[in-house]
Amino acid sequence: MAKVRVYELARNLGINSKKLITVLRELNVDVKNHMSTMEEDVAKRVMDMLTKGEKKPIDAQAEAGDNVKKAPETAPAKKTAPAKKQVNKKVVKEGRKARKTAKLNQEKQPEMAVETLLLEGRVTVGELAGRINVPVSDILQKLLELGIISNINQRLTEDQLEILAEEYKINIKVKADPDEEELLNIIEEDELDNRVIKPRPPVVTVLGHVDHGKTSLLDAIKETNVQATEAGGITQHIGAYTVEINHKKVVFLDTPGHEAFTAMRARGAQITDIAVLVVAADDGVMPQTIEAINHTKAAGVPIIVAINKIDRPNANPERVKKQLADVNLIPEEWGGDTIIVNVSALKREGLDELLEMILLVAEMAELKANYSCNAKGTVIEAKLDKGRGPVATVLVQDGVIAVGNPIICGNIYGKVRAMIDDKGKRIKKAYPSTPVEILGLAEVPQAGDTFFVINDEKFARQIAAKRGEKLREATLRKVQRVSLEDFFSQIKDNEIDLNIIIKADVQGSAEALQESLLKIESEQVKIKIIHNGVGAITESDVMLASASNAIIIGFNIRPEANARKLAEKEQVDIRLYRVIYEVIEDVKAAIHGLLEPEYEEKVLGQAEIRQIFKVSRIGTVAGSYVLDGKITRNANMRVIRDGTIIHEGKIESLKRFKDDVKEVNTGFECGIVLENFNDLKEKDILEAFEITKVNAI
Repeated sequence: MAKVRVYELARNLGINSKKLITVLRELNVDVKNHMSTMEEDVAKRVMDMLTKGEKKPIDAQAEAGDNVKKAPETAPAKKTAPAKKQVNKKVVKEGRKARKTAKLNQEKQPEMAVETLLLEGRVTVGELAGRINVPVSDILQKLLELGIISNINQRLTEDQLEILAEEYKINIKVKADPDEEELLNIIEEDELDNRVIKPRPPVVTVLGHVDHGKTSLLDAIKETNVQATEAGGITQHIGAYTVEINHKKVVFLDTPGHEAFTAMRARGAQITDIAVLVVAADDGVMPQTIEAINHTKAAGVPIIVAINKIDRPNANPERVKKQLADVNLIPEEWGGDTIIVNVSALKREGLDELLEMILLVAEMAELKANYSCNAKGTVIEAKLDKGRGPVATVLVQDGVIAVGNPIICGNIYGKVRAMIDDKGKRIKKAYPSTPVEILGLAEVPQAGDTFFVINDEKFARQIAAKRGEKLREATLRKVQRVSLEDFFSQIKDNEIDLNIIIKADVQGSAEALQESLLKIESEQVKIKIIHNGVGAITESDVMLASASNAIIIGFNIRPEANARKLAEKEQVDIRLYRVIYEVIEDVKAAIHGLLEPEYEEKVLGQAEIRQIFKVSRIGTVAGSYVLDGKITRNANMRVIRDGTIIHEGKIESLKRFKDDVKEVNTGFECGIVLENFNDLKEKDILEAFEITKVNAI
């Protein structure tokens, strides 16, 4: 039987989709959003109930434009409880009134036509935002409300465009873009002409609540230490690792476990074959555990549960199994179909059984891919490396990619200059289910972008240029100047926008931070992310913030020296963080008028390391040149490499030649030794700063 979407029924009834969702829930029809579907006979009964037969029932396939014979009328709906009859009468009255008002408005204003927007080919979030003159964050938020995780380069489907058209009260027509059509034809022909189908390794995503031992489990599996990449208990970006089990390869995607990284976790689930859900035996199922389950089920990915920390005295695996059964993950021994394995990452117990279960599920799935066509896949992570340029970590999902291949990532063109596998080795070719770092892209792509290898270099450039041109149509609006500290004082009776620019060390962190901030709810304040990117805060970022009256949030990065000076001149508020919780707490506090600056950071100076000396019994001495300000003996010191903070600590000794000194000014050389830190390199920037207590506002 045909399905009917909520927004189709709402349009047929002449009422708002949100109102219809409320009505349907009162009538015990299980719907979640505009895109939810119901059986055609249910839609007909709802239509009859709300209109008492005044309007012909909807036929879903005819509504979609297909010439299909209508289904026969069904039996009348059963009588509802007395309490619901009153609701139905009220709804019928509201529905009639709405339709009558709409009809009168149409009769009075026949000349008022709904605006029609003509779009071409592949339509992205950024392009649509530019064409209808709304901030990109508005569209991203609306998609997020529908459960759709997206980004500025994401291609919008026909259903998504139809929903957005309804939201913004416009008609959207999409005509074929000859170039995009040709691209699709090239890809399809290549797949048909070169078909060597073979089994491929499974891609496994490890999910779980923070502190439940997800990273420790991965660490135990691959016998390498990845915990050094964590700060504040959060894995900062997704990593991909290939391990060999019984001479068979398995790819693990390491996705962060904290709720703030929901978007990254959802993205990981979309490209994975198997999800390993880690639950602590002493802690049990937590809200973020349920969130991970929902994302995985929505993606249709099989789940294997690893009950970790069974070595702890208060571990209770049976209690955890009952909690899992309560959320419809019923263990096999209880008659269900969920594989559950007891493990201890610390003592390396149960790992063999877990890996055996992963291989078993992969074998049952019969995973296969094409080993001869041009590659396509997904960008897992992307960053700007000062020495190597834009670097993208991609997962090849089909086909083969080789050094020298022209490549398109979203709207970015490149030619693969080099590929590095997860072991750090340079390789010439990569096959399906292989994670690799790619060098040679013109810019940093968005995490989650789809990439294609195209043989025709000129055509690949043309496609990327055209896509980039569409994205540049997005516009920004100027609003009144704002800073985070006095933001609450600017909130009046009307809604006010808080514009934010995000810069982070990697694209995944920027994306996750954006999603976290957009979740903050307030009746009077609307948060708008007008830009996010990777790398140090530049003068360009400051000028953008000045023009659009935004604050800049830097996550695990620093502003360039000229950018900091320009920010002082333009009075742009720059906030720097290393832990995501603090960002969210500060923005919430600013919105509710609770932000009181108690401490203030003052940058004293910056020095560049020109030469490294290894001295016995002392450690690493950084031969440095003071670029700006001064370096003082008692200052705090941070080490910045390629715009990213890699260490914060104290100065152990400061020397001019062989003499200990209290400070060194601009233009002079000095030797610096840091407390408990020797991993210094030439070209690193040493930034001296002090934190002073100030009076609360």
